[in-house]
Order: sequence, then C-alpha cells, then structure tokens
Amino acid sequence: MRDQMERHQSWIYLAFILAGLATGIALPDTASRLEAGLWPLLGVLLYATFTQVPLTHLGQGLRDWRFLAALVLGNFVITPLLLGALVALLPLSPAVQAGVLLVLLVPCTDWFISFTHLGKGDAGRAIAATPVLLLLQMLMLPVYLWVFLGGSWFQALISRQLVSACVGLILVPLTLAWSTEYFAERRVAAKRWVSGMGLLPVPLLALVVFVIAASQVKTVAGLTGVLGSVALVFIAYLVYAALLGKALSRLFRLPVLSARTLTFSFGTRNSFVVLPIALTLPEAWQGAVVVIVFQSLVELFGMAVYLTWIPGQWLPDHR
Repeated sequence: MRDQMERHQSWIYLAFILAGLATGIALPDTASRLEAGLWPLLGVLLYATFTQVPLTHLGQGLRDWRFLAALVLGNFVITPLLLGALVALLPLSPAVQAGVLLVLLVPCTDWFISFTHLGKGDAGRAIAATPVLLLLQMLMLPVYLWVFLGGSWFQALISRQLVSACVGLILVPLTLAWSTEYFAERRVAAKRWVSGMGLLPVPLLALVVFVIAASQVKTVAGLTGVLGSVALVFIAYLVYAALLGKALSRLFRLPVLSARTLTFSFGTRNSFVVLPIALTLPEAWQGAVVVIVFQSLVELFGMAVYLTWIPGQWLPDHR
C-alpha cells in the first residue's frame, strides 16, 4: 500500500490541490475554518516523516567519505551559490524569490529515499545519509537566508511566531521522532508504530496541500501569471541536478548506484521543513507558500521522469 501511494503521489496531490482550490472558491468561509487545522496537520506530518529518518544512526552516514563529500559539496555549497546568483538575476517579486530560495536551498530527507529505491539507486546509502542532510540543513538554512535575502529581511523573519513554529513544528516532532526510534530498537510495539507511521506522510501531505490551496486561493489567483516562469525555473533546476549528479559522481569516482543516489538527493528538495517557515511570513509574503507547494508538484512529476531516465539513459549500469 505504501509503495502504491508513493508511486502515484503526484496525482494524489494534484487532485487534492484542485479540490482545495474548488473549495476555496465555492466555500470561502469553510476554507478559512479549515486553516485552523493546518498547524496540527503539519506537526503530525513532520513527526511521521522524521520517524522514517534513521536519526539514531548518524554515524553510519559518515563512513563513505567520498559519497558524503560529494553530497555535502553539491547540496550545501554549489547549489546555494548557483541559486543565490540565479534569484538575483531573475525579475521576481520578493515573495516569489523567498519561496524559490526556501524550497530549493535544502535537500529532501524523506521521499529522497523512496525515489532512490524506485530509481535503482543505493537506498541503504540514502538512509544512512539522511540524518546528516537533516542536521546540516537545520544549521545552514538561517545562514543562507541571511546571505541571499539580506539582513533586514532576515530580521523581519525572526519573529515570535517563527520561533514558535520552529520549536513546535520542527524541534518537537524531531525530538519525538528520535525518542520513538530509540524505543523502536528495543520494543516490538514501538517498531510497529514506526512502520505504521510510514503510511501517513502521503495522505497527510495531501490534506496539507488541500488546506493550503483552499485558504490561499486568492494568492494563487494573483500568482497565475508568475507560476509559468517559476515552473521553468523548477524544471531547469531538475536538469541542473542531473548534470551535477553525474559531474560530481565522476569527480569523486563513485559507483553507479551511489551516482544515482547523489542525483536523486540533488533533485529532491525539503518542502516539508521550509513550509512552516513560509507560513509564518506576513500576509504580503504568502506567495512564498504557494511557490513552495507548486515546486513540490513540479518536482514529483519530474521524479516520475527521473525514475526511468536516470537508470535507463543518464546513469545506466554500464557507463
């Protein structure tokens, strides 16, 4: 059941987004009431997602230094520098710029594993690397935002609401997930609980995008002229991720399974973690939320292409 949901998640999210937009247009009062449930939904979603990341085995991700070096260099040095230059050149509004940067700056730590497995990469290496990716992005994201968006924007972002969101929607679910995994290694019931949590991210994210689409329908309408340009940015990013994956895998002489894993890491971005941050922005910046959800949809359809193209033509077994 989990594999089926993950294979068809792009269409699931698209259906829920369209249903949310329809609800927001037809029943605006209902949509505004639904928004109150968004934060609890996000909290449970992040907890369920974090339980699938091997947080108690951080050391395992540090053993393959060549793979780890390529992973860190691509995700936390080359990609941020390129994005900073790209966003500075593109004629986008500040809210759209913020959304593009927020969603593309940090790598995914959840469906990255699923797509690596489905795309014939090294899922074990992906699992081992995810705690490292999660830890580094928590440390580096504030630095990136300060460097690329400026000190004044960063100061405006640091509000009581943001601190509450980071604690309540990131640190608390992260701590609970670590505790759950700790007990899962010692108790059969806790292990079953973690396994059950693996079924929740797709339906929970579907509900999250439904609520966001319903409550942000006016913002979506105001951005329709921009989303086409933003889609081109996100598609171009997926092409860049494939090029970077091949280039760094050759530079670090990685085997083909590791090269595919590297490419899927570069191609998938962590919308789950940055979405709570975007939701705390002032109303004038709410376009960033729409951009983040839109990127997730573009990325998922891009991953559908990656699944056949990466192992079939781009990084085949004999290269």
